[in-house]
Amino acid sequence: MSDASFLIVKTGTTLPELVARRGDYEDWIREGLGVPLSRVRVVRVYEGAALPDPRGFAGVVVTGSSALVSEREPWSERTAAWLLGVVEARVALLGICYGHQLIAQALGGRVGANPRGREIGSARVRLDPASAGDPLLGGLGETLWVHTTHVESVLELPPGVRCLGGNRADPHHVVAIGARCWGVQFHPEFDADVMRAYLEGRRELLEGEGLDVGRLLAEVRGSSDGTALLRRFSRIAAGADSGDVG
Repeated sequence: MSDASFLIVKTGTTLPELVARRGDYEDWIREGLGVPLSRVRVVRVYEGAALPDPRGFAGVVVTGSSALVSEREPWSERTAAWLLGVVEARVALLGICYGHQLIAQALGGRVGANPRGREIGSARVRLDPASAGDPLLGGLGETLWVHTTHVESVLELPPGVRCLGGNRADPHHVVAIGARCWGVQFHPEFDADVMRAYLEGRRELLEGEGLDVGRLLAEVRGSSDGTALLRRFSRIAAGADSGDVG
C-alpha cells in the first residue's frame, strides 16, 4: 500500500483557527488513508489549479468546502467534468461532503438546500443491508458514528447510483457508483476535536439559526468509524482489499 499514490482534490479550506492548530482537510484525509506525504498530491482547484490525468493515481479523494455546489462556480464545473473522466477510468474515487455532492451533480443528480435544514455535529448514519456486500462498507457494521456539517444535500440521485446509508437529516449520506466510486455527505476525516472547533467557530451563526450549540457540543462523541472507512478506501485503491475488482 505504501507504493500507491493518491490525489486529493481540494475544493476549499477549513476554519483559519483549525488550519493554524491542526492543519487542513488534506492533512486529516492523508492521516486517515494511512499513506505517507510523499505519496499524496494535493490540487487546489478552488484556486484555479489544473487537474492531472487521474489514471496516474491509485485513488482520488475530493474534499469538502464552504462553497455551495448549487452556485456552479467555474472551477467547480470544471472539476465536475473532470470527475466524469475519473469514473469512466475506474480509478478509485471518494467524494466527501462537497465532493460527494459534486460527483452526484456531475452524473446527473440534483443538489440544493437541504429541506431539513443544516446538519452539524456528531451523527449516526444507518447503513442499508445492501452495504454488507459493498467493498468499502462491508464489515463496518449497521451504524456509523460520524461528524457532519452541511446545508446542501443530494436531493435526487443520478441514474444507477445506489444509496447505501442515511439518517433523518439526510437520506443520502452514503452512495456508491459502480464498484470503485463512493460519496459520503459526512466528514470521515474529522475527529471530535475538529467537530467541537466547528461548533465553537460557528456558534454565532448556529445560534442565529436557532440551534442549541451547548447541546450539540455535549453530543459530540469520538468514533473510529471515519478512519476505518478512509483506511478501507486506501486499501481498495491500492489493490490490497476485495474492492480491487477488474
